[in-house]
Amino acid sequence: VQLQAYGGGLVQAGGSLRLSCAASGRTFSSYIMAWFRQAPGKEREFVAAIGRSGGSTYYGDSAKGRFTISRDNAENTVYLQMNSLKPEDTAVYYCAAGLTLRTARTDYGMTYWGKGTQVTVSS
Repeated sequence: VQLQAYGGGLVQAGGSLRLSCAASGRTFSSYIMAWFRQAPGKEREFVAAIGRSGGSTYYGDSAKGRFTISRDNAENTVYLQMNSLKPEDTAVYYCAAGLTLRTARTDYGMTYWGKGTQVTVSS
């Protein structure tokens, strides 16, 4: 599976952005999809994950109540709608795919990773 995230940019605090991640291959619906982020000088952080059908979602503490993950299996795309953005949301955002969500692992069990997209939130 090859993943490409896009949709990042510069936004003012309080604004919104929607990230997209396009996946190659015919087995997109077989994978759990997730978003992570990494800010300069900080460790990679889990943001959100979504089940194969889109019926189940799981969020990191920083995303709860502000971000929404969704997917379109017909379009092989996963989205991250980010609202009420804060300067501390500034990071490179990555999408990832895996067969099993393992929350005890730092990579949450994700196998495939895309190149990130930069999100910068100005104060």
